[in-house]
Amino acid sequence: MTDYDYDYEDLGLVAGLEIHQQLDTETKLFCGCPTDLREPDEAARTFSRFLHPTKSELGELDDAALEESRVEREFEYLAYDSTCLVEEDDEPPHELDHEARTVAMQIAELLDMNVVDEAHVMRKLVIDGSNTSGFQRSSLIAQEGEIQTENGPVSVVDLMLEEESAQRVEERDDGVLYSLDRLGIPLVEIGTGPDISSPEQAREAAQTIGMLLRSTGKVKRGLGTIRQDVNVSIADGARVEIKGVQALDQIDEIVRFEVGRQAELVEIRDELRARDASVGDVADVTGVFEDSDSGVIRGALDAGGKVTAVPLYGFDGLVGRELQPDRRLGTELSDHAKRHGAGGIFHTDELPAYGVTEAEVEALRAAVDAGPEDAVAIVADDPETADLAIDAVAERAAVAIEEVPEETRGANDDGTTRYLRPLPGAARMYPETDVLPVDLDPSDVETPELLTEKVDRYQAEFGLDAGLAEQVAYGRTMPLFEEAVDAGIDATFAAGLLESTLTELRRDDVAVSELTDDHLLAVMHLVEDGDLAKEGVNDVLATIAEDPSLTAEAAVEEAGLSGVSEDEVREAIAEVVERNVDQVEQQGMGAFSALMGEAMGALRGKADGGVVSDVLREEIQKRA
Repeated sequence: MTDYDYDYEDLGLVAGLEIHQQLDTETKLFCGCPTDLREPDEAARTFSRFLHPTKSELGELDDAALEESRVEREFEYLAYDSTCLVEEDDEPPHELDHEARTVAMQIAELLDMNVVDEAHVMRKLVIDGSNTSGFQRSSLIAQEGEIQTENGPVSVVDLMLEEESAQRVEERDDGVLYSLDRLGIPLVEIGTGPDISSPEQAREAAQTIGMLLRSTGKVKRGLGTIRQDVNVSIADGARVEIKGVQALDQIDEIVRFEVGRQAELVEIRDELRARDASVGDVADVTGVFEDSDSGVIRGALDAGGKVTAVPLYGFDGLVGRELQPDRRLGTELSDHAKRHGAGGIFHTDELPAYGVTEAEVEALRAAVDAGPEDAVAIVADDPETADLAIDAVAERAAVAIEEVPEETRGANDDGTTRYLRPLPGAARMYPETDVLPVDLDPSDVETPELLTEKVDRYQAEFGLDAGLAEQVAYGRTMPLFEEAVDAGIDATFAAGLLESTLTELRRDDVAVSELTDDHLLAVMHLVEDGDLAKEGVNDVLATIAEDPSLTAEAAVEEAGLSGVSEDEVREAIAEVVERNVDQVEQQGMGAFSALMGEAMGALRGKADGGVVSDVLREEIQKRA
């Protein structure tokens, strides 16, 4: 097992990033539908599709699409009252959304990129069901940018404006259920050059780009709204694209593990060549396992399936060799079998196990003429799946003797990766004939203020401390904070409500997600206008969260927090002092803190704390 600690310069590590970020626009990229997500049970209807690859303009078929099509699957889609015929591919797309174009040009400016004169929409072949049309629409917006990292500059090659894919709801044995609410949300794809030379630099570059994106105030936030793809290769390895990295703090680990995987595969390749290894012919070995007690094999045979095998001559001990934590060469072979519908594979480096006996292993070796220096992989499944899967295993094993394969892999939660499909080629892209090109003019686009600059400004202009300024600037509510202070709300109060009060309510299991920007602004205005004490904000917001149809004013009434007159405040505080007159006479102003809490409780948030404090001091001084 490797410790995944390498001399990256010596190995020739080269890495690049593709950042995919959803934009927070009013409408989708090619229609007027909103960009809000829905719950699956809100769907108005469903429909199904079967997708197949088509040839490019040059008459070529993309390898990745071709492999995807080998497994026949039905794709079902959930449609809503907030989706239209464009998402269903039953109506031509509209013009490239103006707001999305503007935000994309702002991002280009922040990345120091050159905006193209005219945006042409292309089709990118995708037949995994995530697009009803069988392709994703994409348009080049800008090129030739650069960001800075501690280890030097990283070039930004291109900025694409794309439509987001449909949201996967459920994986089924014969297909996938998708939701159309996400399909068509504007998405920018930012591709860096292969300038990254360490895992740490990869993470820093992604963090920098993420900060620039959030500086626009027009990107969606939350899980799934930003995805990082990482391209990794080493000198003796191959370019591998790792898809779907959700967390920034996972990028350096993923790069480290991929370097380790490729380095181990290079060593395995060299060892296989030294052993003069080869891959034998696929064979039907069902007879070996007719009386097997293995649950997996027994289940397949009882359902009318069979067991197929491939001898891997010279592979003994290498199929079980670890490439990444808990992932081996055998796992790689299994990934390819799974892509063709099988549940996985067994191999002799791990047998006897899983109910397979030593006698069955010996009979298996004899059936395919495998000696002690060889390995054997088997698949038990229905006849068609078993044949397809074992062929895929044989092909991947043969590649192991020759090279580290170029491929697309998926990111796992633990930082390891799994095989998805071959790398897409040029045949994947071809022109979109249903959308006219649009002119791009960045001269009218306002350059956003960087988040780092906002932090400094919030401290200087509003007097926020450094920690709170950074929380607000980098937080999801930054645009609302700016709207509030522009409307005359006290900055410290607005920041505290958005960053502290909402957190407190969330911890108290208040449904904060039900509170809209309009709700929050209205409550801030009530406080600013003196119609609600700050002390009553939590109760009012909790009341609105229970019934979002309430106005802020109605919620104040509902919570019993309508303002009180100064006379009523004095009367309530006088009663508190009277109840504690002995303490006041003995301690004087020393009794203030204890009585302040009691006074605020008596007024239940109906009066501002500052007013209560002033009146209480006066009443104590009268008695002391």
